Amino acid sequence: MFVWRRTQEHQVSVDQKVSAQTPDWTREQVRGFWDPGPKLLRSIRRYQAARKHGGPLAGLRARFWALNHLFWATITQSEIHLNCQIEGGLRLTHPTGIIIHPEARIGPNCMIFHQVTLAGAVVLGGHVDIGAGAKLLGPLTVGDHARIGANAVVTGDVREEATMVGIPAREI
Repeated sequence: MFVWRRTQEHQVSVDQKVSAQTPDWTREQVRGFWDPGPKLLRSIRRYQAARKHGGPLAGLRARFWALNHLFWATITQSEIHLNCQIEGGLRLTHPTGIIIHPEARIGPNCMIFHQVTLAGAVVLGGHVDIGAGAKLLGPLTVGDHARIGANAVVTGDVREEATMVGIPAREI
């Protein structure tokens, strides 16, 4: 994968592979006032942390973050359940219309574009990129470093580093 890194003077290209095991938390950083993808993820993560912590104030914090989640879910028109298992480094580049089933599990450093549906018990490995409009109909497992093309309909397991396209999806 070819990645651009910005330095103070100029841009430098670096040939590196995104990790499928170690989350890159910088991918989820809120970069501005209006940054709906990272703010939606932040509300989910802080809700889960408040529920895990317990205690009387934790319940109030959990309610606050649930309301925050409701706001960002309404703005993005996305349905990502508050208890969904999402590892670090998820990028929601254009977070409009994303539907993720509560039983879905998302590995580290994945990227999901707009109008994607993860229906049922879908398990994404690390660094899986899913193109706009793709539908993954579980139960199924997607291996590390796999790519799902735009508007693909995936109904079966996907091996590591595979690229799936079409309806029904096939490997290319």
